[in-house]
Amino acid sequence: MSEETIRLVTIGRIFRRRWRLLTVLAVVGALVGYGTSVLFPPRYTTAASVLLPGQWEERELLTQADIASSSAVADRAATRLRWPGVTGADLRGKVSAKAADGNIIKISGTAESPERAQQLSDRVAQQFVSFAARLAGDSADSEDQSGSDAATEPEVLRQKVAQTNRRITALAKSADPGRTVEGVKARTELEKLRTSLQDAMKKLDEADPASSKAGMVVMGPAARPAGEAPPTRTQFVVAGALLFFLFGVVGHLAAARMSRRPRTEQEIAAALDSTVLGTVDVPGGPVPAHRPRGGGPRAGIRRLLGTDTRWDVPPPQMSGDEASRQIRYRRVCARLRERLRGSRRLLAVVPEGDGTARLAAGQLVTEAEGELALRVVEVPVSRPLVPDRGTEHGALVVLSAGTWTAWELAGIAEACTDAGHEVVGIVVAGSVRARAARTAGRPPPRATASVAAGDDATGGSV
Repeated sequence: MSEETIRLVTIGRIFRRRWRLLTVLAVVGALVGYGTSVLFPPRYTTAASVLLPGQWEERELLTQADIASSSAVADRAATRLRWPGVTGADLRGKVSAKAADGNIIKISGTAESPERAQQLSDRVAQQFVSFAARLAGDSADSEDQSGSDAATEPEVLRQKVAQTNRRITALAKSADPGRTVEGVKARTELEKLRTSLQDAMKKLDEADPASSKAGMVVMGPAARPAGEAPPTRTQFVVAGALLFFLFGVVGHLAAARMSRRPRTEQEIAAALDSTVLGTVDVPGGPVPAHRPRGGGPRAGIRRLLGTDTRWDVPPPQMSGDEASRQIRYRRVCARLRERLRGSRRLLAVVPEGDGTARLAAGQLVTEAEGELALRVVEVPVSRPLVPDRGTEHGALVVLSAGTWTAWELAGIAEACTDAGHEVVGIVVAGSVRARAARTAGRPPPRATASVAAGDDATGGSV
């Protein structure tokens, strides 16, 4: 796993070098979201409000909200609506209720059309009020009342008490008003009886919820919904595009974290089982593209999406002048001469498609001219094949860091061993940005000669 910290610059590099692929992923995600929206028909939601007069505690309001969304209310609403194939159980999944501020119960209904959503909310609100009235002691349905309400049992009791009070008053008047002891005693007993009846009625009124809390009221019809309830088709499309786009970015980051391509000199040396002789710089501005050869539809698609080039290669650093770069090449050639004992002819093995390493090998050919004879060969990493041992005795592997996996490098080393060549050393090439020249003119003769010598010495790819 790569230990490189994922930073914003890494994400910005993904956007710059993989914007075509990310755009295609976003379009595919939008199409998937559109297809998903087809499976879910549009829904419309509206709400009706029911006012609960009087003093209500919070737990009582929550209880009333549960009653409004209960199966009993849903069954009564389904009976009144008479929608074909729709039962109370079906409506219960489309109705919800919650307690709002101000002793208000909001009953929401969801249906396939605005008209049905409005009808559902209104009907459930009406049936909730009727059902709650029955629970509170009403014996008549609120929808079937056409005139004055019938007297309830508590009301009948109050009328009986009023009649008794009048009878007591009549008895008190008929009694001897204070002339005899028996008359005074009778009037006292009648007043006690009147007081007891008044206290009993007061306690009854306090215990009767219908007396302390007036009947519930539906606060007008529900409003007809003007738009679809979320998630809408547009939201499905946007969510699909965003989700696929994020999957693409996260996939690139995960691939970078799980990358097993050797980046350090120690890892490269372990993969090739040899020694790194040094690191050289190849000026050229942007990193040369490592484009695999071949044609066909797949190659065309990769070029179109930009996946034929590496995105995680860091931008080239600023290099020194031409003299400092040549010193690096000369030091590599000096270390290479120290390791050679016999023949001075070597193969400069370059992985096919590694443009940076190809330019570095050509520069090495120029710097080693007269002291070493290097022949550059490009080896395909998928099935590496190195020329058999002839006049060359040994192989020098030139490659760029972080481009090839350990298995690919091990395959190149095995191909060199099968051909009878010992890997005498490794040269790591890195792309750098050349400093701007102070005066305009032709490039230095040395640089021109190095490129030409490298091309002549190659003799074609193998």
